[in-house]
Amino acid sequence: MRAPRPVRPPRTPYPGLRSSRPGAAGSTALRMPAAGRGQADPGPPRQREPRQPRRLPPHSAASPAAARPAALALVILLSFASRFHRLAEPPHVCWDETHFGKMGSYYINRTFFFDVHPPLGKMLIGLAGYLSGYDGTFPFQKPGDRYEQHNYVGMRGFCAFLGSCLVPLVYLTVLELSKSLPAALLTAFLLIFDTGCITLSQYILLDPILMFFLMGAVLSMVKCNSCADRPFSASWWFWMSLTGVSLAGAMGVKFVGLFVVLLVGLNTMHDLWDLLGNLSLSLVMFGKHLLARVLCLILLPVALYTAVFAVHFTVLNKSGPGDGFFSSAFQSQLIGNNLHNISVPEHLAYGSVVTMKNLRMAGGYLHSHWHLYPEGVGARQQQVTAYLHKDLNNFWIIKKHDSDTDLSDPSIPVEFLRHGDIIRLEHKETSRNLHSHQHEAPLTRKHFQVTAYGINGTGDSNDFWRIEVVGRKAEKLIRVLRSQVRLTHVATGCILGSSGKILPKWGWEQLEVTCTPYLKETPNSLWNFEDHINPKLPNISLDVLKPSFAEILLESHMVMIQGNTALKPKDNEVTSKPWHWPINYQGLRFSGVNETDYRVYLLGNPVIWWLNLITIGLYLLITVSTAVALKRGVQLTSELKELSRVVLRGGGQIMLGWLLHYLPFFMMGRVLYFHHYFPAMLFSSMLTGITWDTLLKFFAGFWTPSTTARKVYGAGFLALVLLIIYSFYLFHPLSYGIVGPMASDPSSPMAGLRWMDSWEF
Repeated sequence: MRAPRPVRPPRTPYPGLRSSRPGAAGSTALRMPAAGRGQADPGPPRQREPRQPRRLPPHSAASPAAARPAALALVILLSFASRFHRLAEPPHVCWDETHFGKMGSYYINRTFFFDVHPPLGKMLIGLAGYLSGYDGTFPFQKPGDRYEQHNYVGMRGFCAFLGSCLVPLVYLTVLELSKSLPAALLTAFLLIFDTGCITLSQYILLDPILMFFLMGAVLSMVKCNSCADRPFSASWWFWMSLTGVSLAGAMGVKFVGLFVVLLVGLNTMHDLWDLLGNLSLSLVMFGKHLLARVLCLILLPVALYTAVFAVHFTVLNKSGPGDGFFSSAFQSQLIGNNLHNISVPEHLAYGSVVTMKNLRMAGGYLHSHWHLYPEGVGARQQQVTAYLHKDLNNFWIIKKHDSDTDLSDPSIPVEFLRHGDIIRLEHKETSRNLHSHQHEAPLTRKHFQVTAYGINGTGDSNDFWRIEVVGRKAEKLIRVLRSQVRLTHVATGCILGSSGKILPKWGWEQLEVTCTPYLKETPNSLWNFEDHINPKLPNISLDVLKPSFAEILLESHMVMIQGNTALKPKDNEVTSKPWHWPINYQGLRFSGVNETDYRVYLLGNPVIWWLNLITIGLYLLITVSTAVALKRGVQLTSELKELSRVVLRGGGQIMLGWLLHYLPFFMMGRVLYFHHYFPAMLFSSMLTGITWDTLLKFFAGFWTPSTTARKVYGAGFLALVLLIIYSFYLFHPLSYGIVGPMASDPSSPMAGLRWMDSWEF
């Protein structure tokens, strides 16, 4: 017979606790040794172990390895499905497609253009269009223009592809930082079902391209950090090099890619500081670490970034709408430009007939015409302006200030113009001299008026100007195209310049020219000589004067920076302020206004965005509480220590990324739009995934047994996911298009969902 099983005493719910009497369920008393009863000495008092209910659900660190590929496949499937759904709708130009689609066409046609952003994003859009069969002939004139037979889906598909890849990159980043599959999945769902991210990914825009490279850099940085215990291994080199490539890509699309460069730079400095403090590491080995980072994170990105511009200038070799933003020397390299393949005298001389171009961005040519300034606008003398187009009224004759000799006489020897000479500039068509006096300029206060004065070249001492070449010494000759000159008025000491302000109709809406008494050197007060006619001098090909690649690269960046700072809102354009963005205060109309239009509205999923905003506050509270607890010496279990590490280190990196991609916009003077926040939104979503996963694990730890804790954790996770999906169900028409009544109409699919008066759908 089988021996009867021994009867086990009833299990107590907590270690160290027992029932007060046999059979009295639920009543417990602390078990104490009885003194003086002959019992064995229990030894020194034992520190009580942490209570069992505080143990965290075991699936946190032990997510089945087999589940991860399946989860990644699910994330990829949902991401691509949400971004490619109804990609071809609407079949007309939406919002900034009018800019970036047109620029893609310029690459296909090899036509030079100007934009305030670096070229990589537009170059890739043009390549996608070319490979998908688009011929570059659609004009992209304004939003609402129908594409008709033109193949636009390839360019939209390319942006949607990168926007779809963004979600797996974020998923892998959170998985690497938290080692938690649920945290990574929750973050992925936040982005998959965000209406704003979907909308921004479905059109021909730079944003999905920028965010793809940005997240590629963050993931590579995090992966490289994980390889810190095996430096100089193949994986370590791979992820560090990929970080550098991604940094070049982010900077090559938009200058705001600089923010992720700062993030990686701060991470690198922290790593190097730690290595420097490791006394077991020799200085030679530390030097190798430093050189590896210089190679992969500085030299490699700079080389790739420079190569992007080399390709850009090589492809765009035909004259186009961007010519006027660049110097005359640069324009001479563009096929079809009036300066291309021409020959002119190299050095200026007295008697030369020239045109002068202002060096400010989109600066015009020094110009005059027979029309006078109107009554009440300074002296009633002949107008002098800056004109953006080629014209006979742009020509001036260089003459000596103290001589009226006819310098066109072949018998008179050539006398070259030199730095520091005092000259007169006589307008060729009207024979009046460039003149200034202390009358106020038409538009710019405290600047002096510039006019054309005199008869047949005879004027007064207010016609005298000192010509100075920037960075040159006296007696140096002045070169066409290459020399940057400043004209200083001898009588008043003011400097000739163009304010860039547009004159009223009496000035033919040309640009104001003034003489500024402020001697600050800016492009507005610098000029170069473009056309040059002098029969006495030998001509040379302008190819001899062509700028080097380094000069072109520097000039293009100066022009882009000036263009960025000069951006102003257009009429009736919806702009926003940085404090609007995290609260989802106001969206952007991508398409349509009226009930009969196909309307697409860029607005973040309110539930997701407000959850992200709340989470930032929760994260700060958790971080402070954890830091105080550790400072006070509170003993944490191994599980809580792991959660603290994830919150403080992983969450800290993400929080820093959010701050770097959000706070700088408060200091920017240029016009801002809602879509500028989306890179920061990626970081806030990752922070939400990590923070809520940590909170759910912490609170589930109060439940026993572990199966109950897992159920509590699972219920909380499922509730968050269902809330995200349901909110997407409510707001998805904003991304995929609405036709019919506005939200104020009860029959509208968006009825009752206009939760803020500032939303315009």
